[in-house]
Amino acid sequence: MAAGDTLSAMYRPIKFLVCAGCLLLLQACGSSPAQEATDESTEPVPEITLNMPQSNCSCEEETQDYTFLEKGFNTLHEREYLESLEYFQRYQRIEKNAVADVEAKIAIAYLSILPDSPIYDSRAARASYRELRRGIQPDWKLHEKIQLMQDSLETFLEIQRQLVELEQNNADLRSELAKRETAIKRLRDLTLGREPEPVE
Repeated sequence: MAAGDTLSAMYRPIKFLVCAGCLLLLQACGSSPAQEATDESTEPVPEITLNMPQSNCSCEEETQDYTFLEKGFNTLHEREYLESLEYFQRYQRIEKNAVADVEAKIAIAYLSILPDSPIYDSRAARASYRELRRGIQPDWKLHEKIQLMQDSLETFLEIQRQLVELEQNNADLRSELAKRETAIKRLRDLTLGREPEPVE
């Protein structure tokens, strides 16, 4: 065997190994990004949630800021009626929604039925609350102290209704008594043979 053939035979396995190594290296380089991408894609991705309103979600309603309403309650407890009125009106202006508007009006109507209040006007309070309660929705969640004020106003209206009814009953009773007295007097006159006085 010639020397050239011998060297060629010796280097043939080396060439094969070198070529195989190059092929493996190229394959590794080519597959690394894909493998990394695959690995990255399998990692859990945190879910991004947006606080956007949805038409069919059961989201909680935005909470009311009761700061001025609570200050109104506190000053009312201290009998600072005008200051309490200002806080209720400020709450009404700042919140600017139907529930806050009703809550403020209930509080102001309640102030109007307190005899010591400088804005005391029971007749106006009755008329205002009668009109107001027609617009109160059953699903509205009013402040618990506003609910107590509302109960007081309802009781106030009921007492006023009973007073009017009682006054009407008294008027009817006085009229009935007057008629009976007239009838008794006429009967007495007839019994005594006197001419009954003409009925007016």
